[in-house]
Amino acid sequence: MRQAMRTDDGRAAAEAAAICADLIRFDTVNRGEGAARPERPAAEHVAALLAEAGAEPRIVESAPGRASVLARLPGTDPGHPAFLVHGHLDVVPADPAEWTVPPFSGEVRDGCVWGRGAIDMKGSLAMTLAVVRRRLREGRRTRGDLVLAFLADEECTGEYGSRYVAREHREFFTGCTEAISESGGFSVDAGEVRVYPVATGERGTAWMRLTARGTAGHGSKPAPDNAVAELAHAVSRLAAHPWPVRLTPGVRALLDGLADALGTTIDHGRLDEEAVRLGGAGRLFAGTIRNTANPTRLDAGYKVNVVPGTATAQVDGRYLPGTGEEFLATVDRLLGPKVAREFINHEEAPAADPAGPTFAALADALRAEDPAARPVPYVMAGGTDAKAFHRIGITSYGFAPLRLGPGLDYLGMFHGVDERVPLDGLAFGTRVLDRFLDTR
Repeated sequence: MRQAMRTDDGRAAAEAAAICADLIRFDTVNRGEGAARPERPAAEHVAALLAEAGAEPRIVESAPGRASVLARLPGTDPGHPAFLVHGHLDVVPADPAEWTVPPFSGEVRDGCVWGRGAIDMKGSLAMTLAVVRRRLREGRRTRGDLVLAFLADEECTGEYGSRYVAREHREFFTGCTEAISESGGFSVDAGEVRVYPVATGERGTAWMRLTARGTAGHGSKPAPDNAVAELAHAVSRLAAHPWPVRLTPGVRALLDGLADALGTTIDHGRLDEEAVRLGGAGRLFAGTIRNTANPTRLDAGYKVNVVPGTATAQVDGRYLPGTGEEFLATVDRLLGPKVAREFINHEEAPAADPAGPTFAALADALRAEDPAARPVPYVMAGGTDAKAFHRIGITSYGFAPLRLGPGLDYLGMFHGVDERVPLDGLAFGTRVLDRFLDTR
């Protein structure tokens, strides 16, 4: 039966490429803090594709134009847990002057679909849509209900997207305990094997606003209570801090998996050097062996000869699971008593089971399509909508499967220039996703 179902693979792959190109052409740039293009036109396109195949999608808006699409496809066993596949419609900005092709053209060139969102994550949405449409056409259902969420605002805080639907449309996710989404399942060439990191966690998010207050005055006079200087010293201390290595269970599982897959040993006492030695495989843990706090913005003053009374900065803080209290205590110590800290966005670090049946099913689907695949658990340095669903008891795995050719730097294309996804990678991904959904 399974072999007979493979005859429509080519159509699903071609459909994924076409949908990806179409989605890229919708400008859904999210600049953060409410400054975003409406996702509504892209959401309507997604809803139409689902409805055409027989689903009953629902568009929900958190604010005018900030739209997400939800759909629930009934399974064959009402008592079986439902499963969620979620992804985001918005993208980060792109400067056309820096790109080889216009970033919102969806152009197909050199065997790839090019454009902002090809990797992050309209290519993954396209694979999901192509697979779901195929399964609907063929009358194939998962055992439990299959829940789909195409979301707004992931590239900011998710307040207009995943947080909104998890809070205001909680009933849509009844019975869901697990999910898949972005940033995992891609290939990393490592000699004779291909490592496929499947995300089982991510670092927590602590975006912070720092404020220093002092005495305003004339720029020509002594200013011992200078807010700008106080903030500059605090930010410098924070940026220079050598955060210690913290090997969480998820990171240890990744290191063990890589060592086994690569047939090598990894010295846990020299992980920075090991990350360099292992090349692409080393990049999988280089950003997740310690907490980080990167200053990203400074604002103060309005005239060169005026000492301002306040100065502010913004910091992107990320912390590993189980280290949140230690992280914030260290930040406060480095800032000192004269700099106040408040959260812009604070999310706990979610984690999934790398030894459970869902991880095994994801790994099996990869190996079925690529015999050289060596799936390993992976902790993401950044964050995703998984955090919002974690709040309501849904555990997410990062799984947007792609087999990549040489010269395509998957991690570098996230928010980078000349983002593109290979056509044969999309074909591979549709086959893997279809196999995996057969286990749900």
